[in-house]
Amino acid sequence: MLKYILKKFGYMIVTLWIIITATFFLMNLIPGDPMQSGTKILPEAVAKNLEAKWGLDKPIGERYLHYLKNITHGELGESYTTPGLTANEVIGSRLPASIRLGLQAVGVGLVLGLLIGIIAAFHRNSWIDFIAIFIAIFGVSIPSFVFAALLQKSLGGTFFPIVGWVTEGMGLADSLRVTALPTLSAAIGGIATYSRFMRSSVLDVLNNDYILTAKSKGLSNGEIIWRHVLRNSITPIISIVAPQIAGIVTGSFVIERIFSIPGLGRYYVDSVNGRDYPMIMATTIIFSAIFIFSIGIMDILYALVDPRIRKSLIK
Repeated sequence: MLKYILKKFGYMIVTLWIIITATFFLMNLIPGDPMQSGTKILPEAVAKNLEAKWGLDKPIGERYLHYLKNITHGELGESYTTPGLTANEVIGSRLPASIRLGLQAVGVGLVLGLLIGIIAAFHRNSWIDFIAIFIAIFGVSIPSFVFAALLQKSLGGTFFPIVGWVTEGMGLADSLRVTALPTLSAAIGGIATYSRFMRSSVLDVLNNDYILTAKSKGLSNGEIIWRHVLRNSITPIISIVAPQIAGIVTGSFVIERIFSIPGLGRYYVDSVNGRDYPMIMATTIIFSAIFIFSIGIMDILYALVDPRIRKSLIK
């Protein structure tokens, strides 16, 4: 098992290196001068001095090796549009908001999705099942930014603020109130996905003979769910939880902009528009690392939960 884990981490490092390399060269092949992008017009002498400072006057291969060297030392570069502001400072200040939004959205989506899926499976073809199916169709069909606008229109401005995020010194109750609408907006897709998969998985498990045996022994529905159904039906869910975590943490650009959340996704969009290469590279590395790490952890958890996979690895 240890060999399998080390192998997975090796694949993760190689994959991240490939993404860094591809992003670096593709970004530098884009026509135009990052020193004179958008409305930013610098005198020629100032632009040349900045190019020399950041090494833009050197061959692309030399810049690539220099960038890899800086990454190994934990240095992700300095902003082109805001000299003196480093990518490390931006990530340190903005990443926590994106991670909190993502983890809360995944947590809410997972809890509600699994609960709805289990209840729907135990009440198959009833009105409860039909409501669960409607929630799944609604969550998959409607874009998250449309659902966010609906929440702002219907619930915002009263108990829940329309925009804003957690500030320093805010209590737990206030922080949950402020983050409720963006969390639910980001979680709606997960609720639909988890409930749909969990319903199908639970229905498959309920058709097995050991469930009939458990019922014949007089076990309650709660005991059957906890002892037999949940453990055997949760395995397929693991395969979609990790991509959901990575997708929400790295893909909440629109949600962050709608609710004015000072997250990294919002800054990533601004960096792309401003052709701020170091910031684009830094945020790409962080987002890619989160996604790759989530997928790797998913594979490891899958092996730990499923004894069949674990035994095949030991062999």
